[in-house]
Amino acid sequence: MEVRHIVQTNQKNDTTDLEKSEVAQFLFKHLEQYGDELQYIRKAIDYIFDVNGGSMVIQKTDNQISGAVVINKTGMSGYIPENILVYIAMDSKQRGKGLGKKLMQEAIDSVDGDIALHVEKDNPARFLYEKLGFKNPYLEMRLKRK
Repeated sequence: MEVRHIVQTNQKNDTTDLEKSEVAQFLFKHLEQYGDELQYIRKAIDYIFDVNGGSMVIQKTDNQISGAVVINKTGMSGYIPENILVYIAMDSKQRGKGLGKKLMQEAIDSVDGDIALHVEKDNPARFLYEKLGFKNPYLEMRLKRK
């Protein structure tokens, strides 16, 4: 029988650099085409612990990371949601079992205030977000400076 542990961490604990690196490596691998460079994933994780901002929720199966979520606080309220879900990934072997929904709900419950996220329109995770109550009220536009 598989044992599933969900561990919530934040800036008030003893999370080591090794643990942060393991989560970053996991996300880098399992985000697949929807991911970012490893340095940016690690930057979002470090923000939680160094800038007092957010939550990292880790799901383990057989003592191995099988899912992870990174939420950063925005430092804003009202006009911008208080939190942004930066990364969520499940090990491909664990997908389709309802574990991602459980992980996502745990992450939602781990923060106070509203949560925003960005998702590509062809990302299948979009349907999970919609089931959990996320709405798409805006069209996002960005100005990229070179």
